[in-house]
Amino acid sequence: MFNRRQLRIKVLQALYALHSDKEGSVEDAHKLLMSAVEKTYDLYLTLLLLIAEMQDAAIERIEAGRMRKQPSHEDLHPNTKFVNNKPLRVVIKSKVLAKEAANRSLGWSNDQDMVKRLFKSLVASEEYVAYMENEERGFQHDRESLNRMFRKHIINDESLQEWLEEQSILWSDDLDLASSIVLKTIKTISEDSDDLTLCDMWKEEGDDKEFLEQLFSRTLALSSEHDKAIEEAASNWDIERIATIDLLLLRMALAEARSFESVPLKVTINEYIDLAKFYSTEKSGAFVNGVLDKLFASMREDGSIVKTGRGLIE
Repeated sequence: MFNRRQLRIKVLQALYALHSDKEGSVEDAHKLLMSAVEKTYDLYLTLLLLIAEMQDAAIERIEAGRMRKQPSHEDLHPNTKFVNNKPLRVVIKSKVLAKEAANRSLGWSNDQDMVKRLFKSLVASEEYVAYMENEERGFQHDRESLNRMFRKHIINDESLQEWLEEQSILWSDDLDLASSIVLKTIKTISEDSDDLTLCDMWKEEGDDKEFLEQLFSRTLALSSEHDKAIEEAASNWDIERIATIDLLLLRMALAEARSFESVPLKVTINEYIDLAKFYSTEKSGAFVNGVLDKLFASMREDGSIVKTGRGLIE
């Protein structure tokens, strides 16, 4: 489910929390790290459940129209294209999704106002209107349209984004990732599908989880040693004058370079430059680049950094 960049961000967040909480322990930070991973998966499932809720809201709207004292022709003969969307029905009837949601205590039962507001907004959107007015029928059309409505409207709704951030401060960073996995999940639905194929949190070979755990532990284990090297390479800046995020990223980059022989140094340095630009100050990218250039060169000379296989790629 996760790519390496996203795992680096998770580690950075856990290290920052540990650095900020003077009374916090490494064990607490590790629990936070693993909890953050679980919360990302929760978000993925929550968004799938939200798609299912859209159909319930549509059915409720149709029933409310029929129950009016003076129903219109449209009320009595509603357009049921959305509620009969075949991939959507697979999501709704999914036993694996229901089981996973129950195990994690996830659902929208306590947030029906948000569901109704979001569905009302969806009904007024260009994507929904175009889908309902299009006379085309067919599985592929339904699947592409459902993906389009989710991608262009639902996840871009400001009130939904605010609600998600209220549920977890980490979810605002995770929304793009979780949304992309939702889209991939919908794309896996075929005409023969009896149930959803949910994305696994970790790949079977376990490399990603090992990368996450080892990057976290090695960054902490080597931090004292690396701080001395960073201070020397940073034109003798006092370590306390370096921006916290910059320092954490430098520690992580050095730990990664020394701990993962198959990861090319070019990949490592580029990743941490990008993270510095995004999460720290305007000049942080250049600062991190300069320090890592010096340290990587000296560490390769003294044998502190050894690369094998794919890690030898320049």
